[in-house]
Amino acid sequence: MKPLNILAFSGSFRKGSINSGLVRAAVSLAPEGMAITQVDFSDLPLYNQDMEAQFPTEVAALKEKIRAADGIVVATPEYNRSIPGVLKNMFDWTSRPYGDNAWSGKPVALMGAGGSVGTAVAQSHLKEILLYLDARVLGQPEFYVNGFTPGIFDKDGNLIDEKTKEYVARLLATLQKTIAS
Repeated sequence: MKPLNILAFSGSFRKGSINSGLVRAAVSLAPEGMAITQVDFSDLPLYNQDMEAQFPTEVAALKEKIRAADGIVVATPEYNRSIPGVLKNMFDWTSRPYGDNAWSGKPVALMGAGGSVGTAVAQSHLKEILLYLDARVLGQPEFYVNGFTPGIFDKDGNLIDEKTKEYVARLLATLQKTIAS
């Protein structure tokens, strides 16, 4: 049987990003029957509706990847009480032009690392966006980790805490069950 094709997006392009560390952990902790690919979307232009007439090839390719995926994982930090602009830009492009939304019906699991409540606030905004885009957002388990607690991530942003790795594995198992249902 072919493994589930899962795409994973990090809302931070920063070298040493702890949210990218969560995505790398998800890739390595994928349960049997699931293959997770981290997606680099740093080449997307800023969304401009005028560009829709000659749709950027990199955006069209990303939309096809999303459509072909069985599910999605998004790790987001909090920037000014919301999601980072790079994520919003990606969602704007991949849901356009109107009527050609790559997210409709797509199962999506959310996670994030940041300060004490930051990622929870960002994920709340992200849920609103994804629900509007008609994605199937997992409500549970919620996944927030204080990335600044010593012993959770190493200096390069890699997840090293075993209990947090268990949470990542549980989130992925829930996504797998959701896709199967």
